[in-house]
Amino acid sequence: RARSRRGHTTHAVDFADGRPVHLFATVLAAAGRAPQSSVRIAAPDLRAAERIGQESNLVVFVVDLSGSMTARRRLSAVAELCVEMLRDSYTRRDRVAVVVARGGTATLAVPPTKSVDIAVRRLAEIRTGGRTPLAEGLTLAGDVVERCRRTEPNRRPLLVVLTDGRATSGRDAPARARVTASAIRRRSIESVVVDCEQGMVRLGLAADLASHLGAELLTMDELSATALTRGAA
Repeated sequence: RARSRRGHTTHAVDFADGRPVHLFATVLAAAGRAPQSSVRIAAPDLRAAERIGQESNLVVFVVDLSGSMTARRRLSAVAELCVEMLRDSYTRRDRVAVVVARGGTATLAVPPTKSVDIAVRRLAEIRTGGRTPLAEGLTLAGDVVERCRRTEPNRRPLLVVLTDGRATSGRDAPARARVTASAIRRRSIESVVVDCEQGMVRLGLAADLASHLGAELLTMDELSATALTRGAA
């Protein structure tokens, strides 16, 4: 459910450009201002309609699958979320996509799809290990979102990054990841970062990435479809 130009009218709000006019509230405001037999509507009388409708989403996961003990856990978590979201969103026609950051480059492992079977089959073919091309993963995810915006402008994108924040592939990898994250933020792409860092010594690199993205920060234990929805609200 989302506020939109289409859907069920719930109540009247102050008028603003781009919002549909709430006719009854507008006439009522005009009548209250000048209770005469002939009501004249002026600009201050205009009221807008607040409408609630169903919103389709595109959730793009960027998964850091570098050679660590938690890589397989991250992949399993993404697979479970994809299935949960797609099964729960039949009427909204949501889509999910998965970008894998592994080795020397990033790949679109699951192109935008609304099919549970396709998502599960593609995810089952993914391997873990290697370095983390985090900047390349973010760049590819941003490109996926922009293509969707051109073809389906009414679909709401959400970027979900599962990583410990360690960018290790290529020259100046950490700096490039921060620059790319800031660029995505400027493109007004809502995002969530899931901190996958483990161990006694924590560097807080995922939190730093979230800061550059302007993203909500979650832990692996907090990861769920409900948490992602709340984080991006």
